[in-house]
Amino acid sequence: MPDKFPAMMKAISIVEPGGPAVLREIDYPVPHPGASEVLIRVLAAGVNRPDVLQRLGKYPVPPGASPLPGLEVAGEIVAVGNGVERWQSGDRVMALTHGGGYAEFCAVEGAHCLPVPSGLSFIEAAAIPETYFTVWYNVFTRCRLADGETFMVHGGSSGIGTTAIQLAKAHGCFVLTTAGSDEKCNFCEKLGADKAFNYRTEDWQAGVRDATGGRGVDVLLDMVAGPYTQKNLESMARDGRCSIIAFLQGPSAELDLRVVLAQRLTITGSTLRPQTVAEKARIAADLEHNVLPLLESGRVRPIVHQAFSLGAAAAAHELMESSRHMGKIVLTTSDDVTEVAKHD
Repeated sequence: MPDKFPAMMKAISIVEPGGPAVLREIDYPVPHPGASEVLIRVLAAGVNRPDVLQRLGKYPVPPGASPLPGLEVAGEIVAVGNGVERWQSGDRVMALTHGGGYAEFCAVEGAHCLPVPSGLSFIEAAAIPETYFTVWYNVFTRCRLADGETFMVHGGSSGIGTTAIQLAKAHGCFVLTTAGSDEKCNFCEKLGADKAFNYRTEDWQAGVRDATGGRGVDVLLDMVAGPYTQKNLESMARDGRCSIIAFLQGPSAELDLRVVLAQRLTITGSTLRPQTVAEKARIAADLEHNVLPLLESGRVRPIVHQAFSLGAAAAAHELMESSRHMGKIVLTTSDDVTEVAKHD
């Protein structure tokens, strides 16, 4: 490590499983980048549901991963491993991390970095990797969503939802979504959804039937599972593909699988963090080829609800768990930036 870098940095630690108050700012050793890694001076870090689960003790840290929370960052490269050829000090990047994002420095695989799109701030860039990697891989790689198909995502006002709505619309799809209030439904429709259903006051399953003329949806991205699973399958078109990426209402459900056979359905899913370095690198390459041009042109954009200083990570988690937000929540390592709203 060059002498100009400090030995210690500010970071957020989970001192024990529990509520947001267990997130504490600590002094922590600056990581050393491995041969295939870069060291990023973190200027912003995204907050995601897996961070909350890790804090609660429900998302074990994989072997070799940083024990610090934080799965995505944006900032400037300050050192590179001796096996890294593409990047150099001073490059502005956003990156998928293997943990450790809630800190002033983070070591990241060089192959998991992408250049910050022109015109975007570091706060906006930090809102991209985790959700865009997840949506691209599950919706477009695994489920092969194509131009002209009908797409649906639950939780349209979330980070995943806002990403999925925009990418599906940019690919010429008819887009449906659910959200928990009329305000959130209006927000989703302004973002590009053709129809948003308030799941608290509407029968979204009947709404899908009406919106599709009884045909159903070709691809459905689900973060809810539990009792939604049967309804999801019954809402699919012939040869439909359903991808499950989280279990907000539980991982178990009693299913009548006859609809799977009758409609020739495919049920798939994945989780991002356990995938190999090479698999994540392939997703990064796909994003650079297919999605960065959309971000550069402004056809899609990261939606940031609010940014907090690093020391206010507990407040950021409280907001995440309240579900009041629309879009992503971000932490910054500078007290100069504390809030940014992008959904007006």
